[in-house]
Amino acid sequence: MWDRVLLKARGKDAFRRNYGAAVAVTFIMGLISLIMSGNSGASNVGNLTPSITYHVEDGHYMSSGFSMFGALIGMFFAVSAIALLLLKVFVEYNLQVGGAKFFIQNQTSKPGVDMILDGFRSGHYGNIVLTMFLRDLYIVLWSLLLVIPGIIKSYEYMMVPYILAENPGMDQKEVFQISKEMMNGQKWNAFVLDLSFFGWELLSACTCGILGIFYVNPYLEATHAEVYAFNKQKAFESGYIR
Repeated sequence: MWDRVLLKARGKDAFRRNYGAAVAVTFIMGLISLIMSGNSGASNVGNLTPSITYHVEDGHYMSSGFSMFGALIGMFFAVSAIALLLLKVFVEYNLQVGGAKFFIQNQTSKPGVDMILDGFRSGHYGNIVLTMFLRDLYIVLWSLLLVIPGIIKSYEYMMVPYILAENPGMDQKEVFQISKEMMNGQKWNAFVLDLSFFGWELLSACTCGILGIFYVNPYLEATHAEVYAFNKQKAFESGYIR
């Protein structure tokens, strides 16, 4: 069993040794994620597009109907939703894997910021996109049952970006199986680990995200890479991966 305090100390030391690059990588990842959050606004298109309504004025009903303006707004949000989905699938997924590769290598060396683009130039772009898409799809489907099963699955597949970072051409089923084995008995510990960053996240919110950019986010990402390193070693020792 890994020691939470030890992993956090290792993660902190690792990102501090390559501070500028670690901050830049997590900033890029966070920026793309923030842009993706705009997709939630597109889901409210039904609330923003005028519908058939009736108003009482001087005892008479007047229908507002669908205006041309409303139709254009609806089209704008529909196109925006599609564009954001495509951006997530074809850009963000590979940046996540590239970010994972950066923090894996950052444990023992000082990779450059360009490492975040590794997913695009790995030669297995399509496999990364498909595997990461399936990961999110499985989590969403499990979340439709109840919130807790979705959370459990998200931790079960926590190692997927890191496995792909080192094995971009690996078959999807094998990636999920290895992540499942790595996180077997570790999901609760990983949840508590993330929970231990709550105070830092709160301070980050109080500074309008500035502390998150320059300290909390790279600290968290580096610590997650330490979890992967521990679980990878455990999998080697158990003979599950070679």
